[in-house]
Amino acid sequence: MAGHGNKAVVAALLANSGIAVTKFVAWLLTGATSMLAEAVHSVADAGNQALLLVGAKRSAREATPEHPFGFGRERYIYAFIVSIVLFSLGGLFALYEAYHKYHEVHAGEPDQLLDSRWWWVPLLVLSAAIVMESFSFRTAIVESNKVRGDATWWSFIRKAKAPELPVVLLEDLAALLGLIFALAGVSLTLATENGYFDVAGAAAIGTLLVVVAVVLAIETKSLLVGEAATPESIKAIRGALDAADGVDRVIHMKTLHLAPESLLVAAKIAVRHDDTAAEVAQVIDAAERAIRAAEPAAEVIYLEPDLYDRDHTPDPRPEPPHAPAH
Repeated sequence: MAGHGNKAVVAALLANSGIAVTKFVAWLLTGATSMLAEAVHSVADAGNQALLLVGAKRSAREATPEHPFGFGRERYIYAFIVSIVLFSLGGLFALYEAYHKYHEVHAGEPDQLLDSRWWWVPLLVLSAAIVMESFSFRTAIVESNKVRGDATWWSFIRKAKAPELPVVLLEDLAALLGLIFALAGVSLTLATENGYFDVAGAAAIGTLLVVVAVVLAIETKSLLVGEAATPESIKAIRGALDAADGVDRVIHMKTLHLAPESLLVAAKIAVRHDDTAAEVAQVIDAAERAIRAAEPAAEVIYLEPDLYDRDHTPDPRPEPPHAPAH
């Protein structure tokens, strides 16, 4: 997952960096509020992709005594920061610019409309940006298809344990829609000489970015708090334990993602009453091997042997049958 995600992130970073420069040039030449909102949006997106790459690099550090389970969750932290940047620098800035421009247009100030001498610049820049952003979005879709399996797109975004691909997918989708809003606002303003269309384009961009940022924040918050393995992984792990030699039954089991590709598995298993300590140790070793064979992401495993008594052994609340919706 990390390799697929990084490829999509790099493609988006390169596209947004180039697009941001051309949008700022178009804004300086025309004064279009939609162009400024889109330019800042591209800067925010490029910064976000850089943050995702930094998070991926920092998460790969070796575990330390202070952080014995490693730094895998840093990818979730940086993804959450991305949602904050998108909300503030992208969404709120665009809404502020729309509000400011609205008052200029309403007051009838001379610079309320676009500079007609450069009418073709924003149209050319936005059209080119749509083409470049489409290639970036296509890369994100191709890379996501390699790992999402039969899941719907919405389910993939909600349940993916690696944050990079869902973040890039939503950002690229928002970027394409934002470009369409900007193109519509600028085109209508040029055609009608009515600055309110430019204002509406910037307001639509800001609203879109705020919505996407809130969705990202909700999704990554759940990952930060800690999520169990997917139902498929839980079923595979439990099946491996049930089939392991010497394991009478799984009394209860808990899983937790330490990182997108790293699982902690803790389970209490029932062994035979007459097993010696050496035999119990062999059972546990064999069960650990079976778990790792069934689910390679299970890197940290703690198995507690016990004697099962149907009448007296407590059966704690079992693992939920479905992964939590985040």
